[in-house]
Amino acid sequence: MLTNKQKEFFDKLKERYAMQPLPSFEIIARDFGFKHKNSIWQYFNKLKEFGFIQEENNKFYIPTHHFGAVLYESPVKAGFPSPAEDYIEKRVSLDNDFNLNNPSTFMFNVSGDSMIELGIIEGDQVIVKKSPVAKDGDVVLACVDGEYTLKTFRQKGRDVYLEPANSKYSIIRAENELTIFGIVTGVVRHL
Repeated sequence: MLTNKQKEFFDKLKERYAMQPLPSFEIIARDFGFKHKNSIWQYFNKLKEFGFIQEENNKFYIPTHHFGAVLYESPVKAGFPSPAEDYIEKRVSLDNDFNLNNPSTFMFNVSGDSMIELGIIEGDQVIVKKSPVAKDGDVVLACVDGEYTLKTFRQKGRDVYLEPANSKYSIIRAENELTIFGIVTGVVRHL
């Protein structure tokens, strides 16, 4: 679709400006070392034609589906080695998959080991969608008697409590107040 030069130009745009509105042709020409803004205009026309750039309200943007890591179609075994297959299925973006640009979505750092049996360990980051209600079995960020905690929400009839995912810890029942801040929708771990 794109020539190598057009692809290089597009990659530089992504790296330099990410998902922000793209600046004027003059600024891009200056930033990229072009003598004339006409060169930028020619690149933009080709990129618009193939859907690499979109125009909205007289501003240019790179569509979000051009960002994120590449997800390969074939799974990788965690056991014995197998030949890798290079079939790209789609691009994966935490921004898109977890709606991180939504003002009701937050990320928090995890401390402690009370959720290790669910695979949530200290140093992870949890993605939380703000919600004042939860259903039985949701992993929630809750405020119990003035202190925030990450636990599994449990409700059996009128009995409401928070359950850790570590057998070393006991369930938590609020003495005065239990407020649900949000529901955990994902976990991010840096190795």
